[in-house]
Amino acid sequence: MLQVLLNGAVLGAVYALIALGLTMVFSIMRVVNFAHGQMYMLGAFVVYYIYGQFGWSFWVALPAAALVLALVGVLFNRFFFQPVLATSAREENSMLMAVGTALLLENLALTLFGEKQRGVPSVVDGAFILGDVAEGGAVLPYPNALVALLAVLAIVALLLFVQYTRPGRALRAVAQDKEAARLQGVDVKATTTLGFAIGAALAGVAGGLLVTVYGVNSGVGTNISTKAFIMVMVGGAGVTSGAIVGGVLLGFAEAIGYDLLPGSVTYLLIFVAMIVFLVFKPNGLFGKPWG
Repeated sequence: MLQVLLNGAVLGAVYALIALGLTMVFSIMRVVNFAHGQMYMLGAFVVYYIYGQFGWSFWVALPAAALVLALVGVLFNRFFFQPVLATSAREENSMLMAVGTALLLENLALTLFGEKQRGVPSVVDGAFILGDVAEGGAVLPYPNALVALLAVLAIVALLLFVQYTRPGRALRAVAQDKEAARLQGVDVKATTTLGFAIGAALAGVAGGLLVTVYGVNSGVGTNISTKAFIMVMVGGAGVTSGAIVGGVLLGFAEAIGYDLLPGSVTYLLIFVAMIVFLVFKPNGLFGKPWG
């Protein structure tokens, strides 16, 4: 059981990072970014090429993934989402745009990278041995521990940025009331662009971390997006604490399920549990009704 809990903690840390990126975009723009998983996939490919193929340091590749995906987020927001949100009064149009961008990224990835599963060398070698493995102990490989540590540091850095910096306060103001923020002198257009860039960068960092453990392929984006939606719905749409809790819960549920059941059955039960949960808590654990 200790091994399962360790696996759940590692997954939960990275899943929380993924969910935070999706929540960042939703809370500021009220847009469900269906391309979030595809942005995760692109971040993984950036690390794969810079670190795995070109031989540069992982500590160069990971920030590069964040920067590249932040730029992708800026471009998507500027040329896709902002024009649609400015001219359309129907939420369905922004959702269709989000689905379109997800399909665009996935098909571009299939064209450029193919369907082959790819991996990278371990960033660090070795493992922590906790107790006697034969008697219920556990093994925590150094790469998994590094992934969890960096994910937690990224989450803490984001929370500190949002809480204590001027741009962070602007992000919170726009998320709470866009018109009131505009009247107080906040540049709403620039702030929403920043929020989209941060959300995309978080997806890129998560992809860059997990590629060192699980590898990457061009079709992983849809799976990651589905998981991100589960986390956000369970925690509460647009709520930072909800995203973190949702990510941790899914990480442990997945680790425990995979230890006891086949993978397909695990996610069948997770979806059933989520449906039952949303019947009684439709706004999630921490969410509030919108509108």
